[in-house]
Amino acid sequence: MKQRLLFLGPPGAGKGTQAQRLAESQGLLHLSTGDLLRAEVAAGSALGKEAEAVMARGELVSDALVLAIVRSRLDAHSGGWLLDGFPRNVTQADALAQLLEQLSQQIELVVLMELDDAVLVQRLLSRGRADDNEEVISHRLEVYRQQTEPLIAYYRERNLLAPVEAAGTVEQIGARIAALLA
Repeated sequence: MKQRLLFLGPPGAGKGTQAQRLAESQGLLHLSTGDLLRAEVAAGSALGKEAEAVMARGELVSDALVLAIVRSRLDAHSGGWLLDGFPRNVTQADALAQLLEQLSQQIELVVLMELDDAVLVQRLLSRGRADDNEEVISHRLEVYRQQTEPLIAYYRERNLLAPVEAAGTVEQIGARIAALLA
């Protein structure tokens, strides 16, 4: 089974849900960028203190800092892993590829969760978050298309991309992903 994975897809496609389920069932290290940053801050590590200072100023944490955190987690882990939420653009993907090459831990599969925009909007609206309205959601989908969609071509060119239909129950989607990993 493939053990070093990356999940891609638009907001609302279910990446986090499926990544968490797969990580738990297969014993993979789940590296969610947001969770990693929060964990480093909570642990009071040097990287966490640096991230906390950046976030306190309302700025985005740099690619270099995110990569340093990813490296620290992968250095301490010999098993499989799943990246969720990083990279978000081709520049980050190139930097990640260099890091993984240094660690001899190249990505084995990129799971692209695909879902129709109308379904995405309905899913996001049904979460009931205060900041989720149709205008905000449409903007988030546009940002995804501009910044993240070029990653689809990037990983397709490297023969790593595996599209998955992200409609259906959590279990149905999970079964589709599991079939790709065999």
